[in-house]
Amino acid sequence: MRTDYLFTSESVSEGHPDKVADQISDAIVDLFLSKDSEARIACETLTTTQLVVLAGEIRCKGVYENGEWIPGAQDEIEATVRRTVKEIGYEQDGFHWDKFEFINRLHGQSAHIAQGVDAADNKDEGAGDQGIMFGYATDETPDLMPATLYYSHKILERMAADRHSGAAPFLEPDAKSQVTLRYEGSLPVAATAVVVSTQHAPGYDEGDKEAALHAYVKRVVSDVIPPVLLRETEYFINPTGSFEIGGPDGDAGLTGRKIIVDTYGGAAPHGGGAFSGKDPTKVDRSAAYISRYLAKNVVAAGLATRCTIQLAYAIGVSKPLSLYVDTHETGTVGDDKIEAALLAMPKLGGLTPRAIRTHLSLNKPIYRKTAAYGHFGRKAEGDLFPWERLDLVADLKALLG
Repeated sequence: MRTDYLFTSESVSEGHPDKVADQISDAIVDLFLSKDSEARIACETLTTTQLVVLAGEIRCKGVYENGEWIPGAQDEIEATVRRTVKEIGYEQDGFHWDKFEFINRLHGQSAHIAQGVDAADNKDEGAGDQGIMFGYATDETPDLMPATLYYSHKILERMAADRHSGAAPFLEPDAKSQVTLRYEGSLPVAATAVVVSTQHAPGYDEGDKEAALHAYVKRVVSDVIPPVLLRETEYFINPTGSFEIGGPDGDAGLTGRKIIVDTYGGAAPHGGGAFSGKDPTKVDRSAAYISRYLAKNVVAAGLATRCTIQLAYAIGVSKPLSLYVDTHETGTVGDDKIEAALLAMPKLGGLTPRAIRTHLSLNKPIYRKTAAYGHFGRKAEGDLFPWERLDLVADLKALLG
């Protein structure tokens, strides 16, 4: 296993056009789950200059029943979309929460998909689609996430907080970051490059204002990344120059185009399916969450310093087709023994879609907050981010420690 190398991950802010789309889609998921915990949602969003379009398939009591919209439901959907964009902070000529055109093309779920997913008679609930899902954990950071992605997220989270609070009024919502770390002996020892591109108010691309913006970004980086890693860092701050036109006005946004930002920054595989806009019967989402949960608990239990887990499903089938564990030659017990232990845990219910939703309590309106700054490495608090809990550690130690 290679131990000395350079590795890079990127993040994008809540105002990035693709992230605007993700947050709108997940706000719709939350809206429907707040009315019907068994709602079925597949909501895709397109954002561009003064336009938001929703498309997809739904089934939800109190919103869309028997092929018809419940009176007032479409108005509530539009209000949810506009409120989401307002909270992000878009009040620009090219994209304004109160002025963009809104088109709703959501419609009823296919009966053929429903018959494969829904439980009936002696048939358990099946997976909402075929697919492979991955989870990952590493001891590089306290949150058991890859350090490159961890720092990339934290830089943009801090800048967004300063923008919202008024501490950095020159910032606009759209931004990207990228962090390159040098690893020696599999440990991060230096940040060799940091890239930050941020949308800004007019005039902050030259003279004293540009210098102030650059100085601000460097202060944020120094607050986020430990100083010991910043001794040889090369900075690239708005390397193309002016960045006044951004967000959906500068580039169209679509749900599900930032799946590597959403997961592990390229440090682990991704099965291909996006998360946002999908209710938890879709294993693209729920099985990716349980895979992270399992991998994180394996590392936290001291069974490995790195762990990748893959799950695979077939549409309409409840039992997973496979469970694969890879501890990358860092495990204290055999990977096959970890696999057997996870499948045998009664509380995990054989990792069927229903068992996953039940164990993690996923049928709740908890998804809007997942749609910016990563679905993983977040704080499990109340109903939020239950897949970040470490409540399997004691079980794993008892079985394998």
